[in-house]
Parts: sequence; structure tokens; C-alpha cells
Amino acid sequence: MGDPLERLGSEAAMGLESTIKEELSMEIDPPLKENLATAEDWRKALNKVVPAVVVLRTTACRAFDTEPAGASYATGFVVDKRRGIILTNRHVVKPGPVVAEAMFVNREEITVHPIYRDPVHDFGFFRYNPDAIQFLDYEEIPLSPEAACVGLEIRVVGNDSGEKVSILAGTLARLDRDAPHYKKDGYNDFNTFYMQAASGTKGGSSGSPVIDWQGRAVALNAGSKSSSASAFFLPLERVVRALKFLQKGGDSYMSKWEAISIPRGTLQATFVHKGFDEIRRLGLQSETEQIARHASALGETGMLVVDSVVPGGPAHSHLEPGDVLVRVNGEVITQFLKLETLLDDSVDQKIELEIERGGTPLSVQLVVQDLHSITPAHFLEVSGAVIHSLSYQQARNFRFQCGLVYVSEPGYMLFRAAVPRHAIIKKFAGEEISKLEDLVSVLSKLSRGARVPLEYISYMDRHRRKSVLVTVDRHEWYAPPQIYTRDDSSGLWTAKPAFQLDSMIPSSGVNGKATHMEHVNQVNHQELTDGMFSMETCCEHASAELNSHNEAGIGSKKRRVEEDLSSDGVLADGSLNETGEVKLENKSATENAMVSDYPGATAAAANASIAEQVIEPTLVMFEVHVPPSCMLDGVHSQHFFGTGVIIYHSHSMGLVAVDKNTVAISSSDVMLSFAAYPIEIPGEVVFLHPVHNYALVAYDPSALGPVGASVVRAAELLPEPTLRRGDSVYLVGLSRSLQATSRKSVVTNPCAALNIASADCPRYRATNMEVIELDTDFGSTFSGVLTDEHGRVQAIWGSFSTQLKFGCNTSEDHQFVRGIPVYAISQVLDKIIAGANGPPLLINGVKRPMPLVRILEVEFYPTLLSKARSFGLSDDWIQVLLLFLYSINFVEQFSF
Repeated sequence: MGDPLERLGSEAAMGLESTIKEELSMEIDPPLKENLATAEDWRKALNKVVPAVVVLRTTACRAFDTEPAGASYATGFVVDKRRGIILTNRHVVKPGPVVAEAMFVNREEITVHPIYRDPVHDFGFFRYNPDAIQFLDYEEIPLSPEAACVGLEIRVVGNDSGEKVSILAGTLARLDRDAPHYKKDGYNDFNTFYMQAASGTKGGSSGSPVIDWQGRAVALNAGSKSSSASAFFLPLERVVRALKFLQKGGDSYMSKWEAISIPRGTLQATFVHKGFDEIRRLGLQSETEQIARHASALGETGMLVVDSVVPGGPAHSHLEPGDVLVRVNGEVITQFLKLETLLDDSVDQKIELEIERGGTPLSVQLVVQDLHSITPAHFLEVSGAVIHSLSYQQARNFRFQCGLVYVSEPGYMLFRAAVPRHAIIKKFAGEEISKLEDLVSVLSKLSRGARVPLEYISYMDRHRRKSVLVTVDRHEWYAPPQIYTRDDSSGLWTAKPAFQLDSMIPSSGVNGKATHMEHVNQVNHQELTDGMFSMETCCEHASAELNSHNEAGIGSKKRRVEEDLSSDGVLADGSLNETGEVKLENKSATENAMVSDYPGATAAAANASIAEQVIEPTLVMFEVHVPPSCMLDGVHSQHFFGTGVIIYHSHSMGLVAVDKNTVAISSSDVMLSFAAYPIEIPGEVVFLHPVHNYALVAYDPSALGPVGASVVRAAELLPEPTLRRGDSVYLVGLSRSLQATSRKSVVTNPCAALNIASADCPRYRATNMEVIELDTDFGSTFSGVLTDEHGRVQAIWGSFSTQLKFGCNTSEDHQFVRGIPVYAISQVLDKIIAGANGPPLLINGVKRPMPLVRILEVEFYPTLLSKARSFGLSDDWIQVLLLFLYSINFVEQFSF
């Protein structure tokens, strides 16, 4: 039993210890039970949670609202096993069409369909078939938003950084953090608190459950700060409410699922929670602060303040930024949850708000709007463009009114016209556009190939309208315009034609779009002339305008060309002869006529060469667009510019020669602007040489109109004699303003062997060519023609594409210009005109046989004669080469 003295001492010590514990317990809060969890408790919790967590692979098929098209991976977890419901983030579910798969921890993969995404908060639900999971035993994860508290130990279980399963630890540090701001033109959560913990989550963990030691989800992981370990979690109170509504849609997965409307109300106003110290500076009265502190929960530190108001919404002109919210329907409101609960329960009803503005009490009555009514659920797809009503999310970001016509993705048609993403369409084809139905109505009246003006604004330049010309898809690269509508019962989007397909009449060139646009020009003539492009729709109208405004029409330079065409001795049988070649009967007389007829002949003679004056009416500016769906054969860009020359012009067909770095592929939209006449018409690619760097593009001369067809003419080709070193030539081309530019240059190498290295990605490159080099030119972006002093074309000054690599950097696309002799081009032209024995091609409604091109399956590259000797070239052949090619000291070697 021990010594009595020892027992007495031990009892005294125990009494002193108990006294100290009692005193300390009055100053230190008792430890949280949750924080007393052992490693075994966490192991059991994780064993239950991990099987219910899935890896989500999502593919957004179309850009929509705040989200672009693309693929991503994230996390979700099962919250209703019987019905097959998975909870994740809104930015994972996506507001638009999405294809998604879920993979469980045992690598079973299933298809999931979205059934709900919240219009504001960052949560949404997928649905799957529970019977599809055959080899995994798992349970749903319960939601317990009330368990969240400061100091709670948590684990984030998810697909962090794409690692399938990651378990990150943390401690809840804040429950009242502001909602994170992700981007100025994308999705952002608002009107809610977020939780914060230093768990260090990264990409892929979006939608992960934030669990406690009992395996309950207390929050939903939503985002993080890349510059620190901070992670942001969404509270689950509104998630639980939404889940209860969804569970009414069916008792199980096999039962017919009904789309459930979850009531959501809004004032189209953003509130922020500010501390009392900041609110006092806004003029808050001390009496109001006392009321708020007394009526709120213990420890309240602030109140709700209006941050922004969306134009045209219920709160517009009633609430202003800086207004302090005091009461709603007589109840003091200082928390987001109470405010949102009241709004969701009062859809389409009036509520009374008591606010303080600069210390002055005010009372306003507002009607709560249905949040789903301003959340788009359908979109128009036309030529790859996705257009729909402006959502509340983007209206809040851009400070625009909800419901405007919003370009979520410009696609091909609008991209050609340089209409950016996030643009707001205001006017199309002369008609005001206020809603999506207006745009569909205008589109239904347009013919394919029509070119109409469009006005838009952007959030970065909101007060200035910009005008562009839009070309309606001519070649049907894309499906006809369709309207897609979301079906929440199936999770799919159903498509239907936007209008009757026969309403879009095919158009050819300028004449095909006269019906609708003539009406637009007549009704809205004044509007079209005020800041918009005025479109002339028929050649006769253009001719009348030219004749009635002869002095201020196409300018003295173009008039001079027209006069020359009508003078004797310039053209044989006019410019519309079948051969299409310009026959200069009396060159000196022609040159003198051009100089003398041109106003200011002395200045013209000093500033422009005869060659420039002769060749200018034959030059054409190219603008080429390649649809994304037609990026074939290694085409490295969607947009090309360049200059070509007319080599044939008759009443039935015109042909233009151009380099293949301008017209790289036949499946493209080619627009031609003529230097001789201010008009832009479409062209069709009819010939692409498989090896050499040139192409032929056809156009319809009738699209030019009678005046245009008379002033446009074909150049005279001079394939022989070939150029020699030291010869003088004139380099003539067009500037971006369609002004002819020329300079006299000297040939430094008439047959330089071309050697372009292969690109990183397989694509066309010019091979087996000998090109012309000059001593001076206009730079690597200037293309045109090389002529003699009389304006006869000896070569095309074309652009070549290549790749250059500097150091360890990746290869970069570059271009250079060289001369392409017209000998081969003239041969192809002669065969087309004469009717070659090749496959027929429909050009302007007439079948014309195209020439067959025979090539060796060999690629040659240059090598010096000295090296050729080492390869076995005999002395006899070296002497022969030196005799015939005295100006060249290299030969070509071949490779397969």
C-alpha cells in the first residue's frame, strides 16, 4: 500500500494539478472533437470516400457563354448512388454542349450527362447509370455544410494535377472569404462566401470533396491561387437545396427522368461583404450599425454593400454601387445565405429593400427576376460561329444588358470579317439586331455568297461601333444554320434548322445577292451611308453610278486606262478576245498615248514607268481564307494576302496567276480586288502545280459589270527570250491600298536553284525550281511581276514559304520572294485554252479540260561543280555544262 507520507504527497500533487486545469479551462476553449481524430479515423474515412470519387474527362463541343470549346479533366463525387448523381463544379459541367466520361478508382469508365449547372454558383451535377458499375463497391458521400468551422482538419480527395487520386491535407482558416475572381471575360462566382485553406490544390482537383474525419463533405473544392498554397472551397448549403430538387426528378436511374426547374431569383445586382470600418466611411449611421450587430449572429463583422448593377435589370436605376443593405422585407440581412434564400423563394414577387446611401436611409421595391430566364439555353450555329443571348454572367462582366446578341465563338464566317469573340452584334445587313431571332430572320433572307455589312461593339470599346463586311458561306464548308436547344431531361442538345434551307438561294459573285440587298439599300439608304458600307448589288447600277459621277468616280487614273482601252492600236479586238492576250500593235504610239492622255503627264512620266502604267490594269490583289475544317496538306495559316497578274481575260473566263504561298490549297475562299476597277469578286482555284510555286485562279468576268470588264485586261506574257544576268527589269506590284508600285532592278542570277528545307510538320514546299534573283526589291512581303520596259511579263515575283530555326528555339515561319519565269505558266495556259486532254473542270458553268502534269518522283538540290566531280561527274559533262551554263558554277543533285 506504500508509505502514508508518499500517498499524502501524491494526493496533494493531484489536487494542485486539478486546480490548475480548472483555472486554465476558463481561459482556453476545449479542443474540438474533430481535431482529436486519429490516423485510424482518417483511414476509415478515406476508405469510404475514395471509391466514390471519380475522374471526369470533359470535352466542350462548342464554345458557349463563359467557356471556350476544348477538353479538360477534373474531379467529381457520388452524392446519390441510387439515382446516379455526381456533384462537381459548374466550370466542369459547362454551360454548353459537353461530352463527359467518369472513371472510378478501379478504372471502370462510364458516360455521364449533365443535368444541372447553377447560373451563378460554381456547382453542377452529372447523371450516370449505377448499374454500369459492376466491379466496385462504393457508397455515396453525405453532404454536411453545417460541419464546416474554422480550425477543422480537412482532406481534399481528387484528381489533383491529373494524378487520379491525390489526398491533400489542410485546415479551414476562413469561412467568409470573398468569391475568387478568375477572369474579366469568363466565369466568376459572386454573391456568396467561400472557404479558404492552405491545402495547395492545383489543376484537376476542381470538384473534389472537402471531407472531415467522418467522411462527410463539408465543402466543394473550386479553385486555388497559383502563387501560393491557398485553395478556395464553395459552401454546400445551396448545393444541398439543389440536390433535393433534383431528387424529385426520379426515384432511380431507370425511371423516366424529368427536368426539374430549381427556383433561382436575382436582382441583377452584385453584393460584397465589407467590414464595419469600411462601411462607416461610406456614411453608415451608428444607429444602423448597432441594429445590424444586435440582430446578426455573434461575431458579425460587416454588412452587404452593392458592388455593381447590370443595366436593364430589376435593380437598375434603383440601386447604386456603395449602397449599404440594411433590411429585406423588414428583416436585417448581413449574410449572403439569407439574402439568396429570400430571393430564391420570391421569384416574380415584389420585395422591399431598405438601404443607406451616403448615410441617408432609402427604401425601394423591386421585383425578383427568374435567374433562369436570363441564362441562355439555346444558340445559333452558322459557319462555325456560336451566337446566343448574352447571359447574366457575361452581362455582369461587361456591364451590358442581358439578352443582347453575343458572339461566343466567331467561327469561320465572322472570323473572316475580323469579328472578335465576345462581340455584341448591333446591326446586320442594314437591320437593327436586338435579339437572336432578329439575326436569324436577316440570315434567312440572304443568299449564299452575299456580302453584307455588320456592326458590332466589344466590352473593351463599348461606346464605338465597328463596321465590317461579312461574307455568307458560299461553298457550304459548314452545315446549314442550326438552332441547338438544351434538354435537361437527357443532358443533350437537340438541333433543328434555323430556317427553311431553300430560303438561302445560291449566289454567284455580285449578281446573286441583289434581291434582299436592293431592298435594304432602298429602305435604309440613309442608315447605310452613315458610318456603314454601302453595297451596290447589280452591275447595271454600278455602271449608272459611274456614268453619272464621271468626274468623281473611279478617279483620273482609272479613267485614263478606260480611254486607252478605247483608243486605236492598244488592243486587238478589244480586251474580251478569246485568246485573252494584249496585242500591242504600235508600242511607241501606245506608250505616248498613255503618257499624253494621263492628267499631269509630266508628273506621271517622272513618277511612274511605262511598264507600271501598262501592267497596272492587269494586277489583282488576293485575299485568301482557309476554313478551319479545310486545313489540309499542312497549310500553316488560315489567312493569306498577295498579288497576282491576269493572264487571260474573255467574256466567259478570266485567269489569274499567283504564287502558292498566297493560294496554298483549293479548298479556300478567294477574293479578288482589281487595280483597274474598284470591285471585289470571288475567285475559284482551278490549277495548283504540285511542285512549282504557282497557281491559277479563275473569275467570272460578268461579275465585273460592263465597265469593269472593259477596263480589266490580261497581261502580255513574254516567256522568251529568257532573262540573263545583268538584264534590267521592272518590278511592279500593288500596295495594300491597291496602288501600283514599281522600281527598276537588275537580274543578279536568272536561274538560281531553289533549295527549301523540310518543315517541322509536313507541308507544301517548292522544289525542283530555278528562280530569278534581283539586286534590289521591296522586301520579303512585296509580290508582283517582273516586266520589260514595255510592260510585258517575264516572271512572277512570288512569295515562298520556309522555316528558320535560331539556336535552340523552335522553328519559325518565314517567307522570301523570288522570280518565277512565266515559261511554264504560259504552257499551262495554252493547254487550258486549247483544250488539253485532261480531266474536265467546271469553270463558270463551262467544262474545261485541265492539263495533266507529269513529274519525276525525284527531288533535286544544287551542288557545286567541284563537288559534282567528286560524285563521279565526268570531265566531258563538266565541259558541256560550262559551255551552256557559263554563268552558273553549280549543278543539281537528286534525292528520292
